[in-house]
Amino acid sequence: MSQTVGDFIIERLHAWGVRRIYGYPGDGINGVFGALNRAQADARKSKSGNPTEPIEFIQVRHEEMAAFMASAHAKFTGELGVCIATSGPGASHLITGLYDARMDHMPVLAIAGQQARAALGGHYQQELDLVSMFKDVAGAFVEQASVPAQVRHLVDRAVRTALAERKVTAIILPNDLQDEPYEAPGHKHGTLHSGVGYRAPRLMPYPDDLKQAADVLNAGKKVAILVGAGALHATDEVIAVAEKLGAGVAKALLGKAVLPDDLPWVTGSIGLLGTKPSYELMMECDTLLMIGSGFPYSEFLPKEGAARGVQIDLKADMLSLRYPMEVNLVGDSVETLRALLPLLEQKTDRAWRKKIEGWTEDWWKTLDRRAHEAGKDAVNPQRTVWELSKRIAANAIVTSDSGSCANWYARDLKVQRGMMCSLSGGLASMGAAVPYAIAAKFAFSERPVIALVGDGAMQMNNMAELITVSKYWKDWADPRWICMVLNNSDLNQVTWEQRAVEGDPKFEASQDIPSVPYHKFAELIGLKGIYVDNDEQMGAAWDEALASDRPVVLEVKADPNIAPLPPHITLAQAKAFASTLMKGDPNQGNVIVETARQVLGAVLPGHHDK
Repeated sequence: MSQTVGDFIIERLHAWGVRRIYGYPGDGINGVFGALNRAQADARKSKSGNPTEPIEFIQVRHEEMAAFMASAHAKFTGELGVCIATSGPGASHLITGLYDARMDHMPVLAIAGQQARAALGGHYQQELDLVSMFKDVAGAFVEQASVPAQVRHLVDRAVRTALAERKVTAIILPNDLQDEPYEAPGHKHGTLHSGVGYRAPRLMPYPDDLKQAADVLNAGKKVAILVGAGALHATDEVIAVAEKLGAGVAKALLGKAVLPDDLPWVTGSIGLLGTKPSYELMMECDTLLMIGSGFPYSEFLPKEGAARGVQIDLKADMLSLRYPMEVNLVGDSVETLRALLPLLEQKTDRAWRKKIEGWTEDWWKTLDRRAHEAGKDAVNPQRTVWELSKRIAANAIVTSDSGSCANWYARDLKVQRGMMCSLSGGLASMGAAVPYAIAAKFAFSERPVIALVGDGAMQMNNMAELITVSKYWKDWADPRWICMVLNNSDLNQVTWEQRAVEGDPKFEASQDIPSVPYHKFAELIGLKGIYVDNDEQMGAAWDEALASDRPVVLEVKADPNIAPLPPHITLAQAKAFASTLMKGDPNQGNVIVETARQVLGAVLPGHHDK
């Protein structure tokens, strides 16, 4: 049998280093799936042994989850993430997960089927204008193939663009084209002869720009550093710079794993889900160094004009976007920090650093106290992550969903050096934690993986992907894969936003969701289920889950009335919450006593949460 277009595409992706594709089949993409099957069969039959493994296909339950997994694969490995879907609804289902990759600057390639070329334009079944549909999310490169000789440069350009620009790209393949014999482009006018290969360049600023940045940082007496995902591979360099400047370091959510939390000058997460010392660090600093972060909330950065600024980022369009920086450096964080370090002066006055360490020490004590406050006939959700932090291994990978669980992930999870962590950052989509955790496990099957999920996300789309875990877990080197579900029968983050931002009581019709026995569902599909409804059981439950010989769903009956308080409560928020109480909240009897004290007391003279 001659090589088909589908065969060539799989061969070319393999040449680019792709070893895993996430997706779901359908007749619009059958030709490529047939090629995947043939490539795997050829590898199995090879008597001499295949020198490199074939591309592995991971069958998900929904195409959106495939795109989330491709995004997570890129985040955890630094490689290209690839997802595949059939025409029509299969392709459209990819969109949300692809936007997750786009918003977090991840290299992802989407491959989508299309109806036969002769049918296009005829309002045919499952015929969508996929080029137009993908144009925003994959605007860096999206093309539909027309002839066999075209697909070589489409694959090459799509992969190279995704890797080099850290963006989403897409290739659309009519189903009849996939089974045609592959033809190499001829040596004639109107053809293209592309090749495989890309290595990221060494990207760093000019010496004069580094000297200007050093002058600003050396002049600062109270330096604050904010790190994001762009600094994940620069741990040693960030530590060295922070030590020389006597700086404190706050972490954007996507940069949570940049530095371990046992460093006393690491103030933790920043923003609405952040910590009090991170807020104080930004409000009192006189100089700000941002490294690889697109943190969006300017109100948690210094007031404009209050601090001088230096920013390092690979992407020029992210510079001086959140705060007007005095010096903007385009470059890789590792290379740029290494070049900057010899130009920095060692600060001998440690008063600023000691102040930061005092804030941080007090904050951990506050979190400890909050975590050990008893829930109301349920578990205090802060206790869940607090107990995990005592037990988690340094090689663990943790994912979090959006919602109130992200608060506890952001604040209470103590990251150790070597851990990996991530979530849907720029998009902040519900439903990403489980597919992220699945992708993490496929990429690093020898490491324990833990997903922190709310019941809203589980019901939205994550329960189905537990079936994917059930399908594949026996192939993993280490079976420890844990999904902790906070079951509070409430879309909790939005409930608290209604109270504290809008000044409205909880709207039960929109916020209440049914209670589902998630641990029993896990048992039905061959996983282990654990149920906890008491604070004092949490530690033992984590011990049991982390010792399990199979994946675990750890269901926690959580108290919905433990407020995910922001690190700084404004007078407007306090007034809004007071308005909620006056209007009458359906959970007022449970909510009022502790939350009112913390929310209202935080802005009244002489009152604060210790």
